[in-house]
Amino acid sequence: MTSQISPAARSELAPSGKLRVGINLGNFLLVAKDSATGELRGIVIDLARDLGRRAGVPVEFSTYPGAGELAEAVKRGAWDVAFLGAEPARATEIAFTAAYLEIEATYLVPAGSPVRSIADVDREGVRIAVSDKSAYDLFLKRSLKHARLVPAQGIDASYDLFVAQKLEALAGLKPRLVTDAERLPGSRVLEGRFTAIQQAIGTPRARGAAAGYLREFAEEIKASGMVAQLIEKHRVRGVSVAPAKLVPE
Repeated sequence: MTSQISPAARSELAPSGKLRVGINLGNFLLVAKDSATGELRGIVIDLARDLGRRAGVPVEFSTYPGAGELAEAVKRGAWDVAFLGAEPARATEIAFTAAYLEIEATYLVPAGSPVRSIADVDREGVRIAVSDKSAYDLFLKRSLKHARLVPAQGIDASYDLFVAQKLEALAGLKPRLVTDAERLPGSRVLEGRFTAIQQAIGTPRARGAAAGYLREFAEEIKASGMVAQLIEKHRVRGVSVAPAKLVPE
């Protein structure tokens, strides 16, 4: 079990007396919002409530349309804890745990595409539609040498851009791309992955005690089987429990 929370960690996790949790609504695998009631449900919602229970404080959710907006909001002190991909570009402001869950990212290519493998994508003249400031967008900005990224505001918009502009590839989370392929005749999801998005828990970088507690929490929810149970409960496919990792202080 996670060690008992210290007064310092509790104070940093919930300085207002409430645990303000930032949620990325763009991560459809981990959270969903009921269109009729507005109720939030999903893996990250259950994890946030469990964290609030352990800390002995009520949980208040604040939602953002994408990971970029969620990450930027830390500069305004808008949340105490957030569930999002751990990326170096975000780590200057956010202290991350090790990943608790991984999501494969790959490409969708249109009908008739000569592209056969992920390695074929990074070539001159290849344009890749991508959701701006997503974790996989940040990864591709660091790693691509020849192909050009064409950003769009959100996952749905990146698909629309891919189709409308007849781009050579669409980058995205594999489970979503499989769904996209079903509505675009002849298109193909490339085998393998160019990265696995490391879904982690973050807190503002200055909150050392809170960060330490969250690191323990992330390891415990993996080791106890809780993450695996939530994947099954919410019937999420295309994700896996991240390996255990001891993170140095």
